[in-house]
Amino acid sequence: MQVLASFICGLIFGAGLLISGMTDPQKVLGFLDLFGAWDATLAFVMAGAVAVAASGFAIARRRAAPAFSAHFLWPDRNDIDAPLVAGAVLFGIGWGLAGICPGPALVNLAGLSLPIVVFVVAMLAGMIGQNLFGDNLWRRRTPASHAIETTPLPSRADG
Repeated sequence: MQVLASFICGLIFGAGLLISGMTDPQKVLGFLDLFGAWDATLAFVMAGAVAVAASGFAIARRRAAPAFSAHFLWPDRNDIDAPLVAGAVLFGIGWGLAGICPGPALVNLAGLSLPIVVFVVAMLAGMIGQNLFGDNLWRRRTPASHAIETTPLPSRADG
């Protein structure tokens, strides 16, 4: 059941990326061009995504247990360190240069466009490289993040 739910969520996510225009590199580059012909429509996409995600997390935090897992897997880290900042910078540079990020790239992979295939291969090579050599890139190692079990927050109905 968990695999089916994941598949359906992935289809909905991919459809949302297509409908919103996030799979069109020119639209994304237009959004990133703040001092040129700025296309603000993706700002509305982001605002809508934040609203939906915030609502989903609020609902999930009130539940006693998740629907398709034994317990919740909430992240236990909230610090900002050098690997996080470096990763965000690299992500932003790649997004700005290519006009595409990993999710839309995977959706666009269905079209078998050579630039998208090259992008996805390079993305996978970067992920593999990070897994193989990432710890050696930083002098100070940070503890690995582990999921923690949490209890739901009491709702107003709980009194």
